[in-house]
Amino acid sequence: MSSHTPSATPPPLDLSKWQKVPTLLMAIGGLLAFLGAFVNIKQFGYSWLLAFMFFLSFCLGALFLVLVHHIFDASWSVPIRRFIEHIACLAPVMAVLFIPIALLAGKLYPWMSSDPLHDHALKAKLPLFTAPMFYIVSAICFTSWWFFSSRLRYWSLMQDETGSPECTFKMRRLAATGVFVFAITLSLGAVMWMKALQHEWFSTMYAVYYFAGSVWMTLATVYLIAYLLKRQGPLKDVVHETQFYFIGSLLFAFTVFYAYIHFSQYFIIWNGNMPEETFWYILREKGSWWDIGMILIFGHFFLPFLLLLRIDAKLSWVMAPIAVWAWLMHFIDLSYNVMPIWHPEGFVLHWMDLACIAFMAGVVIKVFLKSFAAHPPYPQKDPRFSEAMGVYIAPIIVPLESKPSGHRAK
Repeated sequence: MSSHTPSATPPPLDLSKWQKVPTLLMAIGGLLAFLGAFVNIKQFGYSWLLAFMFFLSFCLGALFLVLVHHIFDASWSVPIRRFIEHIACLAPVMAVLFIPIALLAGKLYPWMSSDPLHDHALKAKLPLFTAPMFYIVSAICFTSWWFFSSRLRYWSLMQDETGSPECTFKMRRLAATGVFVFAITLSLGAVMWMKALQHEWFSTMYAVYYFAGSVWMTLATVYLIAYLLKRQGPLKDVVHETQFYFIGSLLFAFTVFYAYIHFSQYFIIWNGNMPEETFWYILREKGSWWDIGMILIFGHFFLPFLLLLRIDAKLSWVMAPIAVWAWLMHFIDLSYNVMPIWHPEGFVLHWMDLACIAFMAGVVIKVFLKSFAAHPPYPQKDPRFSEAMGVYIAPIIVPLESKPSGHRAK
């Protein structure tokens, strides 16, 4: 990964034996998840929700990266933008995968059957925490993510055909509006689907906490995909050290940002010492959940922080293990948020958790590979592409036409 020229890239990997893996994951995971729904419907609901929020992180993290790419008019990220757009465009797939959660909402969220007159915490959150608003908010979230991700990719592909500057302006305008809609809808989704499992709890930082973890894991995944695509050929001539270094730097930044947000949330709640806030952490200090909390402190922050602290580490072999480690840490982090309600005695890795993860992984990988194969692997006519390649193109200076002799310069 640290080579200076594309020609020094290691030879392509033989991935032929892995082509059927997504289909196998879908078949085996789907069958086990289907059987699990009949064995224990509530365990299935929590396992499905955990897997859903895990893979939703990829989709939302990628959408955020595309938005900030256009907002800051970045050039270094042009070569990797296309496959990030494909990940962001998984929003319709996530909407379909949300259907079991919508059907089991009454079992997963006790507040749906509670009386607001006898529940002051629920009454304080009306009209948001009502059954109709749950489905309305969900529809708004998925529609917004689908609209912005699909339109950004549409104009990106249109730019490949025409090379028109108007495509660039369209994407900038979409991103300028989309980043605000993204912030609102991500907050609503994190609150309504995960935080609402314990509706009595109050936290103004929870949505940012989910956002930070999602982007962190997505950046690690983007690094790994970029390396594989460079090694296999599609991005061999366009992805260089610059792209890997900046992705690694952003990963380092979000490692710190996630730790800051999580610690701030804990510190404010601990310092306030209000029962309607502290009970959330008290539950997660019982049994082996205390050990999971320690794993998050050292595994989610200290280990990647120390590994990424060196500048040259961002261009070394250590990045591949970090990417896999990021998946594991994010899964544990989401388990820490979702599962203590169902398993208050401690962490349990249930076979339904693995089944739901396997099924969704197969679906997401299959759709992503199909999208990637159907379009050019990177933007073809982006005006910032030469800058991303480190090529300087001298501007064409057109001399001003001489003014008529009757006019005087002012």
